Amino acid sequence: MDHRSISISKNFIGVKFPPFIIAEMSGNHNHSLDQALQIVDAAAKAGVHAIKLQTYTANTMTLDVDHDEFTVNDSESLWKGKSLYKLYQEAYTPWEWHEPIFKRCKELGLVGFSTPFDETAVDFLESLDVPCYKIASFENIDLPLIRRVATTGKPMIISTGMATLAELDETIRAARDAGCKDLILLKCTSTYPADPVDSNLLTIPHMRKLFDCQVGLSDHTPGIGVAVAGVALGATVIEKHFTLSRSEGGVDAAFSLEPDEMRQLVEECTRAWQALGKIAYGPTQAEKKSLQFRRSLYVVKDMQSGEVFTKKNLRAIRPGFGLPPKYYDILLGKKVKRDVPKGTPATWDLLE
Repeated sequence: MDHRSISISKNFIGVKFPPFIIAEMSGNHNHSLDQALQIVDAAAKAGVHAIKLQTYTANTMTLDVDHDEFTVNDSESLWKGKSLYKLYQEAYTPWEWHEPIFKRCKELGLVGFSTPFDETAVDFLESLDVPCYKIASFENIDLPLIRRVATTGKPMIISTGMATLAELDETIRAARDAGCKDLILLKCTSTYPADPVDSNLLTIPHMRKLFDCQVGLSDHTPGIGVAVAGVALGATVIEKHFTLSRSEGGVDAAFSLEPDEMRQLVEECTRAWQALGKIAYGPTQAEKKSLQFRRSLYVVKDMQSGEVFTKKNLRAIRPGFGLPPKYYDILLGKKVKRDVPKGTPATWDLLE
């Protein structure tokens, strides 16, 4: 099925175009606007197409209470023991930073956009005229928020982490009914970091066919292998968290790529897309010059007129200017009609 491509700030997204690479800044700026701008600069040098922020405050995300249910209790979590409120206080991007960050993006030819987490964030981002919106996995069941974003008429990118098929159907119906015409779903596993075993990338082509839209990958696994595999399965968008240096820390640094890794991701995802090509058999145009080095039948010992081909004087060797090896058994026992020197390609006109 050929799905309609989507345009975001003159960047085309679809199977006919290289994968659209999004660098997620999240809280890796460590509360420094200067570092946030350095992240934008490094992402541009790495070759990404977009920078994504997250637009919220601790108060718009949760309550400042100490109840157990408002605390991260997972023993394997990077944020174990932190209250949700304190975590979001640490991770949020000040709203007054959005404009200078988006300005830097524009200067460098990047798409700058964000994930809103409530309607006030949507209103704020609309005042900055962002070109598209992202819905995070944890908000993909927040239908009122999804409807509000859809009413902007701008492309929507929705992460699918944790969502059941029924929930996804509700989400997509809500978005489309509220006016979303350009929809991109991102296959996502909402663990941080994620294990490749849990990625289930075969869902990508299934999701694409089921919901008739562009599908990409929001990847929290270490390295770039899962993202490259996602492109091979048809992902047209790749989102990865990005940091200047994991050693500097940051709420998401542990599962973020550094600049050299992001550059490699861009390069290898592009190569994976180029390699998809089309269903094709036979030599490509580039391979045609290699046909001469195939095996073919050659006279390997001097022969006199009337002598017959045997296993000692006829072999399948390189290069490929003689008859194909499939005629070997047919030629054995046949006489040559003239003297034939060693190194002569076997052809029909040698026979009596």
